[in-house]
Amino acid sequence: MAAPSSHSGNSNSRTAGWRPARRRRLPAVLLAAVACLAAQAVPASAAAPQPAGGQSDRTDSRGVEIPAFYDPPAQLPGADGALVRSEPLPLGLSLPGPGGPLPGEATRLMYKSTDAGGDPVAVTGAYIEPSAAWKGGGPRPLVAVAPGTMGQGDQCAASLGLEHPITFNGRTVSVGYEDVSVYRLLAAGVAVVVTDYAGLGATDRLHTYVNRLDEGHAVLDAVRAARKLPGASVGSRSRVGLYGYSQGGGATASAAELQRSYAPDVDLAGTYAGAPPADLAEVVKGIDGSALAGALGWSVSGFVQSYPELEEIADRNVNAEGKAAMKDLSTMCVGDAILRYGFKRSEEWTTGGRPISEIVAAEPKLRAALDAQRLGRLKPTGPVRVATGTQDDIVGHAQARRLAADWCDKGADVTYKPVELPDLGDGLLTNHLVPLLVDQGEAISWLTDRLSGRTASSGCGALGGQR
Repeated sequence: MAAPSSHSGNSNSRTAGWRPARRRRLPAVLLAAVACLAAQAVPASAAAPQPAGGQSDRTDSRGVEIPAFYDPPAQLPGADGALVRSEPLPLGLSLPGPGGPLPGEATRLMYKSTDAGGDPVAVTGAYIEPSAAWKGGGPRPLVAVAPGTMGQGDQCAASLGLEHPITFNGRTVSVGYEDVSVYRLLAAGVAVVVTDYAGLGATDRLHTYVNRLDEGHAVLDAVRAARKLPGASVGSRSRVGLYGYSQGGGATASAAELQRSYAPDVDLAGTYAGAPPADLAEVVKGIDGSALAGALGWSVSGFVQSYPELEEIADRNVNAEGKAAMKDLSTMCVGDAILRYGFKRSEEWTTGGRPISEIVAAEPKLRAALDAQRLGRLKPTGPVRVATGTQDDIVGHAQARRLAADWCDKGADVTYKPVELPDLGDGLLTNHLVPLLVDQGEAISWLTDRLSGRTASSGCGALGGQR
């Protein structure tokens, strides 16, 4: 690929060569943006302007200045989930209330995690202490929210979306659409910690999009970090839940599978995994040629960073147009990617004119890498709820249902919810996004029941003949 572009002078040895300069991400699809704008009714917020008369000495991502907070230090603590730093985070949507600001007081976090290669990584995020009282059983619980697809530009991080629900400067558009689920949980008196994932926000590396190990670790370590935050009302006795949809659903599913080996100190009361990309080989087929086609570039760039042995395969199979697109996409959020690369076919980006799914099938190392990402091979901890739209053609319904069935076969406590809606348009993201909005209230109710100590009834019997 084209040589990496400079980004505030920071570089990472894993992003050398053809790979895009890592860092810039943006939120969801235009359709998601429209739905969430209506839900939040937020006024547009301009991105931070460039200083007059010269280049900013701060990390800049498509004209958005990334706060110095997001620059990781040279040395990280040894313990996973250890706090690196924290500071107050002003919420973009907040009102004064009798007991403090509504819906609560937020803190920006940076904490230590471990990446897929076993190396230490700084991850950013946010913790929000709710103003509402918890009325369920036991002490105030904590939910880790794993965001859906934001993009690969640092400006798209979910923690920045809490501060700036909408960012638009003519070069990038970012919508903090996860704010909706966060605020609904806060209204129920649940404390929330949001992870930005590895490399999304933090300026030292590229975001490793849909890497199950990076994401699962980041979610579990966010819980550890929140419990260490001075003044937080949550602690080791607080029940813990996980909430995520789409990319976030894959992250929470991974976290539930990894908990026993990676974070035995984090007991899980319940996990919601909505539209989880459990089988990336199948998801690649659904994304190719869709409105979210740009996500293919994020996947390739992220996996080459995590697994350098794949670089030669990517270099051999991605043509000049594809390499330029991946470099461009590495600084984009979802909205940008839809406008610029929506409905692109991956064969336009390959040297032999073959779709990426065919290249994966023909390359043993690529097949092995994607196969290692499969969810469903480990039994998740605690009750899980898997929801998937039956018409979802982006993160396919069949592979998500298969995850639920695989977990049932391992004796897990699974609640499976097919969200049945009419076909709302092939490849437009509507079949993927509308189930999120339709099912969100029920998903949060299910999760808060688990946080109150209520037992979930297994729905594995409904999956009977299709295991």
